[in-house]
Amino acid sequence: MKKLLLLLIAATATISCKTVDVSQDYALDTNFNQYKTFAYFKKGIDQAKISELDKKRILRAIDNELLAKGFSKSDNPDLLVSIFTDTKERVDVYNNLGWGAGWGWGWGPGWGWGPGWGGLGFNGQFGNNVNRTMEGVLYIDLIDAKDKELIWQGVGRATLKSTPQEKIERTNEMVSEILMQFPPQPQR
Repeated sequence: MKKLLLLLIAATATISCKTVDVSQDYALDTNFNQYKTFAYFKKGIDQAKISELDKKRILRAIDNELLAKGFSKSDNPDLLVSIFTDTKERVDVYNNLGWGAGWGWGWGPGWGWGPGWGGLGFNGQFGNNVNRTMEGVLYIDLIDAKDKELIWQGVGRATLKSTPQEKIERTNEMVSEILMQFPPQPQR
């Protein structure tokens, strides 16, 4: 029983630590095994509304992930890779109104100890606490180079970071999590 409880706690901790939300969509009738090479869809990359530094970080991370999966870059590719980015403000509101009741031992009338009821208590803060963070959304599109049709799209959402080193780490994490879904595995 203890092992099961420890396993449950570990699984909960692992799931709650995930910092990137990912999803995918793809053309069901596609044979993804036919694709071996890739290149970037220049028009799509040029239209991404992010800094050149962030573009380079994303493209470098995509290169690393696809090369690790056995793909190779080519001037005559099977796949074209495009990206799209977006940012959204995430607002979390926490209600701070709290109360509680208690029971315990305490001084009673007369001499000695005796049971008694504690009163109602309220926490020290009232009202709402608002937390605002910027969330980045990265779309990675894979397009069949011959047919010029979108065959797979991965999406990742995560809180944006501010220092260059944190940006590199978050970008690598987002791209890795997104492309972990590619190629899609058939549902059983």
